[in-house]
Order: sequence, then C-alpha cells, then structure tokens
Amino acid sequence: MTLEVAAAIKEIAADYPNLDAEPDGNGGARVIVHDLPLAPIYRQRQTWCEFHITYSYPNADVYPHFVRADLSRVGGAALGEAMSQGSSPRGKPSIQISRRSNRLNPATDTALLKLQKVLRWLNDLP
Repeated sequence: MTLEVAAAIKEIAADYPNLDAEPDGNGGARVIVHDLPLAPIYRQRQTWCEFHITYSYPNADVYPHFVRADLSRVGGAALGEAMSQGSSPRGKPSIQISRRSNRLNPATDTALLKLQKVLRWLNDLP
C-alpha cells in the first residue's frame, strides 16, 4: 500500500480505532470501520462502514461507502435517494451510499473527512 494510503488509515484509526484494513494488492486498501453510532431515525443503533482507498489517493475520491444491509428507518420511511442495495468491496451484502465529492481538493479532502461527511449525512436525513 502506498505511503499516502497507509497515512490515511492511520488518521482514520486515530478517530475510529475499531477498524480493519487490508491491502488491495494495487497500492490501495479496503477499510471497514466497526461500531459506528446511528441516529434514532434508524431501527439499528450502530453500523459498520466499508470503503476502498485506491492507490491514487489523495488524488481520487473515496467513493462509495457501504453500510449494513439491514439498515432501516423507524416508521418505515425510505432510506433516501443516494442509497441502494449493493455489495461492499469485500462482497458483503450492504447498502451503498453514493456521496461523490464533485470538487475534490486532495490537500483538504481526506479519507477521514469523507467518512465523517458520509456519517453526518446518514445521521442527519430528515
């Protein structure tokens, strides 16, 4: 894995120590962060989040992110238009969250910041 990808994983682990990361064989890594809290709008209290940091990081967006397949909202409301059934990079059934960074700035848009933005978006849905 490249030095930049390894540094990104170390930065994520400082905020979210319960994670697993494995090299993808091409300089990148597949990452899964465990036990992330969910807002009361969900039936589940926590989720995992999986994503792939490619070898071209930080010049490539960390996209998409995946969460538990059984994610559901209290009251039966739909999950949202940016979420769909899928398979994570490790092949786990999941919900794919499509939140692309359209104006990626490699100097400031880190893998940690992207994870935080995705989690904030997920937990702030109306």
